[in-house]
Amino acid sequence: MRIDGLQYSNWSPRIFRQLREGGVDAIHVTISYHETFRETVLNFEKWNRWFEEHPDLIMKGLWASDINRARKTGRTAVFFGFQNPAPIEDDIGLVEIVHTLGARFMQLSYNNQSLLATGCYEAEDPGITRMGRQVIREMNRVGLVVDMSHSADRSTIEAADISERPIVISHANPHDWQPALRNKRDAVIRAVTERGGMLGFSLYPHHLKGKSDCTLESFCQMVADTAARYGAEHLGIGSDLCQDQPDSVVEWMRVGRWSKEIDYGEGSAAAPGFPPMPAWFRDNRDFGNVEEGLRATGLSAEEVAGIMGGNWYRFFAENFTPKG
Repeated sequence: MRIDGLQYSNWSPRIFRQLREGGVDAIHVTISYHETFRETVLNFEKWNRWFEEHPDLIMKGLWASDINRARKTGRTAVFFGFQNPAPIEDDIGLVEIVHTLGARFMQLSYNNQSLLATGCYEAEDPGITRMGRQVIREMNRVGLVVDMSHSADRSTIEAADISERPIVISHANPHDWQPALRNKRDAVIRAVTERGGMLGFSLYPHHLKGKSDCTLESFCQMVADTAARYGAEHLGIGSDLCQDQPDSVVEWMRVGRWSKEIDYGEGSAAAPGFPPMPAWFRDNRDFGNVEEGLRATGLSAEEVAGIMGGNWYRFFAENFTPKG
């Protein structure tokens, strides 16, 4: 079983076919960055058309059992998430609405301060806000998973503590392997994993040691070391693959509508676009390289199977359903 915990590609029939060629059984797809509720609904509509047009390749995922159905029918189950709480605006009632529509993950912040939590680019982190505490409770109730991939340290640790259900960092790496604003320090990873949460390893070059030149061996050894430290059962892949996206999309991801200036993030003013992917992971057909690399580190077959998808499957099964 292969499950990717985060992608934001420029979707097309070619990529849908590559998902099948790579044996990817399920993916968590970003369906909103800075979109309002109504704009996010239009993105759901777009995906509904793709499901209708390509029923032999992809299907909508709502529950872990949908992955079983996708595997039996040779398709990829697509689960939706938000990288920002923008779609719920300032209305806690929309948490249940977006879950009903099919959302299964929501980040509490994307780099900046939000109404709920602090992003990792802010100078100060006052932690989870009053609204954030209420929204976490509601997300727990309906089965919308708390994702803290772009959030600051204190906010993430508080979210893990406040949440009655496990939370995730769907796409990031350990900070001590590759220092980056988005990579996570030991205390943050421990707060998430010790409460049953998940860390999805990112293949986005700015999060890799050596960036685009990162070797497969370095990446896989980092995964093995992380498994030894926190437990392999809490780990998965969250590739953060942005395949075929034009460089202009980076501006939307980082800037949205909040600034008139370009925010280069962890890139540079000289190269503000998407960096080249490492040679061993260009697209979804390369998941086999990661699997082989993990085996070579000495991880057991069971641990590798969990990291490649089994752990995400278990997490989906336990955390997408409403409480009670």
